[in-house]
Amino acid sequence: YFEVYNEHVRDLLVPVVPNKPPYYLKIRESPTEGPYVKDLTEVPVRSINEILRYMKNGDDSRTTASTKMNDTSSRSHAVFTIMLKQIHNDMETDETTERSSRIRLVDLAGSERAKATEATGARLREGSNINKSLTTLGRVIGALADAKQKGRKRKDVVPYRDSILTWLLKDSLGGNSKTAMIACIAPSDYE
Repeated sequence: YFEVYNEHVRDLLVPVVPNKPPYYLKIRESPTEGPYVKDLTEVPVRSINEILRYMKNGDDSRTTASTKMNDTSSRSHAVFTIMLKQIHNDMETDETTERSSRIRLVDLAGSERAKATEATGARLREGSNINKSLTTLGRVIGALADAKQKGRKRKDVVPYRDSILTWLLKDSLGGNSKTAMIACIAPSDYE
C-alpha cells in the first residue's frame, strides 16, 4: 500500500517516525513486470479482515492537511494492491500451472483550484502536483482511448512517464487489463 505525494512514493504500511523526514521509495521498471516500487511492503493474507486491517493502517498513515475546502484533505494518491495467485495441479499430466492477477484500488486526491483553496507555500505546491498527476492521468486515458478507436494502426506515445502515478499504474491502464472507475463528486459552493 503506497501513496504518491508530491511525485514521491511512500510505503503506507511502514510507520512514520515522528520528527524524521519521510522515507521515499524508488521506482524501477522490469522488462517482464513493468514499473514497480522497490522495497514496498508485501504481506500474505488469507482473509478479507486481514486486508481491511492493512488498508485501515495505511489509511491512517496517509498525508492529509486542512484546506479551505476540506478540513482533512488527502494530499496524496493512494494505491492498494491485492495480488491473487491461483495454483492448479493437473492430476492426469502431473503439471502445475500458476496464474497471477492484480487488483489495484486507487484513491485519487481531488483536483483543486488554487484560487478556491487560497493555498500558499507547501499547500500550493501539493495542489500543483495533484493537478499535474490528474491531468496526466486524463491524457493517458485519452491516448489509450484514441489508440483503441483508431485500431492501433499507429503507435502513439502514451505519456505514462509524465507522472509517477501514471507510470506506476501503467499495467493497470493499458495492456490486457480491465479498468473500472468510480467517481465521488462532492458539490461545492466554491467556484
